[in-house]
Amino acid sequence: MTKLSSHLVQRMLRLPPPLTRDLTVERDLHVPMRDGAELLADRWAPKAGGHGLPTTLVRIPYGRSGMIAAQLVRPLAERGFQVLVQSTRGTFGSGGGFDPLRCEREDGLDTLDWLVEQPWCGEAVVLYGGSYLGFAQWAVADAVPRQVKAMIPSVSESAFTLEFLRTESFSLEATLGWGLQVADQERPFALLHQLRRLRKERRAWYTLPLDQADTAATGRRSDYFRHVLSHDADSPFWQVLDHSRRVADITVPVSTVGGWFDIFLPGQIRDFRTLQEAGRTARLTVGPWAHISMGVGQAAAAEALDFGLAYAHGQKPADRAPVRLFVMGEEKWRDFPSWPPPGYEPRRFHLQPAGGLSTEPPPESSPDGYRYDPADPTPAVGGVRMAVGVKSGRTDNTALEARPDVVTYTTPVLDTDIEVIGEVSAEIYFRSSLPYADVFVRLCDVDEQGRSTNVCDGLTGLTDADTDATSKADVRLWPTAYRFPRRHRIRVQISSGAFPRYNRNPGTGEPRATATTLRTADQQVFHDPAHPSAITLPLREAH
Repeated sequence: MTKLSSHLVQRMLRLPPPLTRDLTVERDLHVPMRDGAELLADRWAPKAGGHGLPTTLVRIPYGRSGMIAAQLVRPLAERGFQVLVQSTRGTFGSGGGFDPLRCEREDGLDTLDWLVEQPWCGEAVVLYGGSYLGFAQWAVADAVPRQVKAMIPSVSESAFTLEFLRTESFSLEATLGWGLQVADQERPFALLHQLRRLRKERRAWYTLPLDQADTAATGRRSDYFRHVLSHDADSPFWQVLDHSRRVADITVPVSTVGGWFDIFLPGQIRDFRTLQEAGRTARLTVGPWAHISMGVGQAAAAEALDFGLAYAHGQKPADRAPVRLFVMGEEKWRDFPSWPPPGYEPRRFHLQPAGGLSTEPPPESSPDGYRYDPADPTPAVGGVRMAVGVKSGRTDNTALEARPDVVTYTTPVLDTDIEVIGEVSAEIYFRSSLPYADVFVRLCDVDEQGRSTNVCDGLTGLTDADTDATSKADVRLWPTAYRFPRRHRIRVQISSGAFPRYNRNPGTGEPRATATTLRTADQQVFHDPAHPSAITLPLREAH
């Protein structure tokens, strides 16, 4: 059965044949921490010749067996590594209390100090894993022992979780879902409970006050969810989670894998740029993926066996450009020397009357209006989602754009292919009947049949949207790489929400944790010479 699983995972991850399928596992190794706690780890290695092989370190809060072992650990142990997979503090038998993300620097460094002293470890260690596992790498990477030769973090970043908590755009779906997951993950039949909980979790999104959503879904509180509600990203409470200041000091080679629809992509690209600007050895690979995607696993495993294993043996990996991007629309992988790639110039596309979009400045015109009702919030459709059982990534936006609380602006038919690769932003001149309002902007591709497909998006909040002066909403959209084909059209959507990707703006200014009143707002979007609303695209015409 184990070997059948090995064959299935090989096909699923598109891996080369293994060197061996005969492995041995030493379970429940006790790794001492500086405060006296002991964390449990399992060592996977080939039955023959395992001692001295490069060691992959995986630090994980989700357990060390089952699918974790089959998909994450075994493939590497069969192909030239031994693997130490460790349960983080307070999870699955490890000592101490589970305080998500807050102990990973000290515990990670203590683990590495212990690991390099083990007689079987050898002279090379590679850090590996995605999401939380990637953050555990960023937390220690500037201070690792000399034996660490490379790190391969995927769908992750050095200031993990802070992207969720921006004051102007709180990520409800991700924080509630993950908080409930880790609170229940060690219960008997945890996966079954999680699947049964999904319907209650979807109802809990609508709970008021929001700080009762966790108990509405499970009957128990989630400390993580309560913390993210109580403390914004700039709170001193989260300072221990922000390792972005350490990135420039990382000297080990880094290969980072991300997705265009991953919630951590902006921070991941920031970290890569920091490394590249500091002259470090770094790769960036971004595919057409969301956070939970088989493509991420395939790309990360490939980097472990090329980039990681090469550096572990004191060699150089196969030559490739520092940046490899999947260009959506063209549906091809392309290589570039840097991020953002050279040759793409920012160009403003202005909103126009009658739903137009053009590089020309707008004429005198009246604003467009719509009504936003947080009791019937504008839904999130595809895009950046991090939840089990919901569709993420590219999807048909026809039904969304038919809603009365969504306005759209569209170019004429393109007469040549246009590539947009880099950072996307928008300036939207906006007014509301309430001071507190959100502005959601989405870039879309409209094909020859009129189907609108999302490319990237972003949301920001305003606290003075009802002033006579009209507010300018500066919206940072997700980075992207997209080719708009000839005969297609470029579209911009504007609305006041994407629920439950972001929490509802109640319009009252009450704290998001305790708000209980929902107020409907009348919104206006301006496009005239004094208020030139626009989206800025880094583009070049493709030939």
